[in-house]
Amino acid sequence: MTHKESLVPLKTLLFSFHGANTMVISFLPLLLAYRGLSEQEIGWVLAVGPTASIVSQPLFGYISDKFRTVKKVLLVATVGLIISSFFFFQMEVLGVLLFSAVFFYFFSSAISPLADSLAQRRSKALGIPFGSIRTWGSIGFAVSSLVIGQYVDWVGIQYLFIPYGIMTITLLLVTTRLKDVKVDTKPINFKDVGKLLKNKQFITLLLVMFLVTITHRTNDSFIGLYIRQIGGRDNLVGLAWFLGVFSEAIVFMFAGKWFRKLHPLIFMIIAAWLYTLRWFVYGIVADPYVLVVMQVFHGLSFGVFYVASFDYVSRLIPEHMQATGHLIYMTVFFGFSGIIGSLGGGYVLEVLGGQTLYIAMGIMTIVGSFMIGVYHWFYKNS
Repeated sequence: MTHKESLVPLKTLLFSFHGANTMVISFLPLLLAYRGLSEQEIGWVLAVGPTASIVSQPLFGYISDKFRTVKKVLLVATVGLIISSFFFFQMEVLGVLLFSAVFFYFFSSAISPLADSLAQRRSKALGIPFGSIRTWGSIGFAVSSLVIGQYVDWVGIQYLFIPYGIMTITLLLVTTRLKDVKVDTKPINFKDVGKLLKNKQFITLLLVMFLVTITHRTNDSFIGLYIRQIGGRDNLVGLAWFLGVFSEAIVFMFAGKWFRKLHPLIFMIIAAWLYTLRWFVYGIVADPYVLVVMQVFHGLSFGVFYVASFDYVSRLIPEHMQATGHLIYMTVFFGFSGIIGSLGGGYVLEVLGGQTLYIAMGIMTIVGSFMIGVYHWFYKNS
């Protein structure tokens, strides 16, 4: 198997998982609203995801590092996802939805960081940019956003489970074809994890980027409902995500050309200011078509922030703890941030409205960019 051939299953996995995940991120809130849940109740269901990820992501990462395999752990998580999603997408009562969501998100939340960790290791082994592999996840998300947006507009949001099932079965098939990465280091143990959590530079980074990641996750959860709130149709939700993730894919694709020109923390600060621009425009203008156009800045905010922060985290973590470190990073980026974003965002959206929510998010990213700047100054001069 050639190097290029060995990457085909990995790229297909990223495409299919993120293609399925767009249905959860972009359209699940609309499905829950269709079933009669309020914005706050939708926030409770969505908060289960990041809550479950706090346990599942470090756990799956530890198992991956312990047994020095990503492929086998991905297979287990994918089978669990398919089984749990069958029940989750059928539930209508809030209490049962919350219960089934625990199992669904437990498996779902582990797949993306494991796949990204494998992509990072494969890119390093082959000497190619991480973004050139990761961009296939963004392409899958973008294509699925556009297609599913039209699908739910024509067929109905209640039939979302059909394309989701097709994509997850595809995910399982390509996972069996993955090429694992063998790490010639000792297996990880709990003492090593303790050392990782005592890495002050690593933990401090997770704290200073927290305000920015909260706003990102809040937007993930409620942009679809906000588009509806300001008069947009469901197909605009798909178009908004398509433009956003398409721009993200371009950023990932060309990361190797621009990324090394500045320190990763500088790129994180620039991305935080671009987040600020987006949130203030969303809150002040409050027009669904303007919001859709502004989604092109998603790649220049999230895409740049993610690539830069992921690379910087990789520098701070020893080789044999890479998967665990990446999953702890994901736990903060998508876990703790997602809990606060879902619960707090749902409350503000229902009580104060979407415009207030996005203006508050803009203020948070200003403070977040300042905190990252202080962090960079401190470690640069220490």
